[in-house]
Amino acid sequence: MNIIIHDLKDFNEKALLGRDQHDQYEQRDTVIISDNGKIRPCICCFGCWIKTPGQCVIKDGYENMGKLWSKCDRLIIISQCCYGGYSPFVKNVLDRSVCPYQLPYFTKIKGEMRHPKRYKNNIELSIHFYGKISENEKETARMLGNKFFTLSLINFYDSFEAIKEV
Repeated sequence: MNIIIHDLKDFNEKALLGRDQHDQYEQRDTVIISDNGKIRPCICCFGCWIKTPGQCVIKDGYENMGKLWSKCDRLIIISQCCYGGYSPFVKNVLDRSVCPYQLPYFTKIKGEMRHPKRYKNNIELSIHFYGKISENEKETARMLGNKFFTLSLINFYDSFEAIKEV
């Protein structure tokens, strides 16, 4: 399954999916996560590790992101580049997804202390940043993009309009 997380305002999701309607948790081949105005920020309560393992305790429609990611083979992120990182909405989705997808204890992974994955699937990541992006911001974005998954592609676009062509 593919997951697309984006912050685009005028994104034609129906055309991308080739369907008349979509529901962000029920498509079988592609799930599109966009800003519906209801996502609340992670409160770092560790409830997704302790109280309800793998599931966020905040009930706002984004509580099952860990389970959703457990079925994901390819994650596509489309985000405005903000100081070398993701836009606030995309960062919020990632914050609400990464902890439920991981286990609470630490282990050494590729020479660094990390939380191991809760699920066995491997996620291939491609990132598409847009906006006026400096070389320093691009370098920061490249480092951030390679922390959790297999980074297959990272592209930078000058504008919101340029990314629509992709």
